[in-house]
Amino acid sequence: MTTITRSWPTLASGRFATLAAFALAVCVAIPLLGLGLTAMDADPSNGLHLLEHVIPTAAINTLLLITGVALIAAVVGTGCAWLLASYTFPGHTVLSWALLLPLAMPSYIVAYAYLDLLHPLGPLQESLRALLGYSGPREFRLPDVRSLVSVIVLLGFVLYPYVYIGARTVFQMQSRNLADAARSLGESRWGVLRRVALPLARPAIVAGATLAVLEALNDVGASEMMGVQTLTTVIYSTWITRNDIGTAAQFAIGVLAIVLFACLLERQARARRGYSTPDGIRSANPERLSGARAWATVLLTALPVVIGFLLPAAYLSFQAGVRISSAAGISSDLVQAAGNSVAIALAVTACAVACSLVLAWAARTWRSGRSQRIMRLVFVAGNVGYAVPGSVLAIGMLATFAASDGVLNALRSFFFDAGPVLWLGGSLTGLVIACTIRMLAVSSGTIESGFARIPLSLDLAARSLGESSLATLVRVHLPLLRPALAAGALLVLVDAIKELPLTLMLRPMNVETLATWIYGEAARGSYEEASIAALAIVLVGLAPVMYLARTLARPPRRT
Repeated sequence: MTTITRSWPTLASGRFATLAAFALAVCVAIPLLGLGLTAMDADPSNGLHLLEHVIPTAAINTLLLITGVALIAAVVGTGCAWLLASYTFPGHTVLSWALLLPLAMPSYIVAYAYLDLLHPLGPLQESLRALLGYSGPREFRLPDVRSLVSVIVLLGFVLYPYVYIGARTVFQMQSRNLADAARSLGESRWGVLRRVALPLARPAIVAGATLAVLEALNDVGASEMMGVQTLTTVIYSTWITRNDIGTAAQFAIGVLAIVLFACLLERQARARRGYSTPDGIRSANPERLSGARAWATVLLTALPVVIGFLLPAAYLSFQAGVRISSAAGISSDLVQAAGNSVAIALAVTACAVACSLVLAWAARTWRSGRSQRIMRLVFVAGNVGYAVPGSVLAIGMLATFAASDGVLNALRSFFFDAGPVLWLGGSLTGLVIACTIRMLAVSSGTIESGFARIPLSLDLAARSLGESSLATLVRVHLPLLRPALAAGALLVLVDAIKELPLTLMLRPMNVETLATWIYGEAARGSYEEASIAALAIVLVGLAPVMYLARTLARPPRRT
């Protein structure tokens, strides 16, 4: 009898997927290596000066920022999730998806809107002075909104949905039997929340808060507009303003260390804390509230939506309407910036979805023993770019592009006797590559989940009929993956349109996008012109939020 030691997949069938996945993982890792090589060329004197006079303040601000954002996101997200999972009240259904709306609002747009809204000559303070009988800002003005506290509050109320999504799902799926047992032992509702619900939801809360911290570390626009110096803004100013990319790379490595430390803390907090729900138990039924308690709950759960989305969106809509109705209308430069944003986002989306498909396909192809563990590691390495702040990744990409351009220009000179050109550095191609590396994880998770829903028996059946691994992907997997591919493409498209740090640092000269247009106009104080671009980004960002709201609206699976 002939023994078949490896009938599926054969070495030949998985070779292409394996090589492609390893190549993608290497492409993601090379910029981090380039970051280290760039840091070695720094001028020590510049670094020592910044280390003495700038970095201490920036480091303290960064620590306070990520701590404050994590706390606000955890408290607001968990609190709203608990109220919506445990009670029903007027507007419950609307608020359950409306709490996701701040995800459509990039942090730099929120900062831009509140800066104009709360400006001493802005509408809020002008109306307040008119109401109190003051004639001008010299007689009465509110405290300056440009502060660290403002950045923490704004980012916290924009990023809390990361915690809300996970916590609400966990609270909805928790067993009613556990709550009943706790109440029978004399626990109040607060005691049930504190001693039963929160410990069970802790992994989801920690994961969401970690995502909020990573987004806060990636922020450049909001901190810059609010006049708050963080490590990320120091990296940007050291590179752009002081023209010292070596020192910027050194500080970028420090920020990368903070990111890795945050990820390790998140994994440690969730380690060995898996929870299962026994079969046949009852899910928790929400209690109906009425009277003052119901309306107080409505106010509490609506406040994050008002601060994080409704106020800035309403103000942007008003300013955009004023600008459009004026004689000036929409400038041709803004239309060109919108076209650039769409073109770049479409290119990034196509590349990211294709690369994510290769990574997920390779991880599925090798599903046994040591090969599975290796491919799983390759899959994680290929998606690490999203955890790296955009400003940090930009410096690593610049060093990589410079080396690549040097090799390509040497070949061009040898074979064609032609002068050097910018192949990647300072080109749209390089920007698309950088954004693809950063956003690979956005689509990879969705596509991997899509693969997980396809039974392995279909692969085995296709292989038994003589189909190769590639033919199985095309004829079996892709038709079943259409929803996952569409969802991943949608998420990447929106993220690419609103991406600021990478676009700001790597875009070609004289090329504007909607994100850089907002940043530039806000820096010049031209808020009316930027409001149209900001509103356009917000409207585009509503698409994945609506998709996510539909997903969360589906009742949890019960056994």
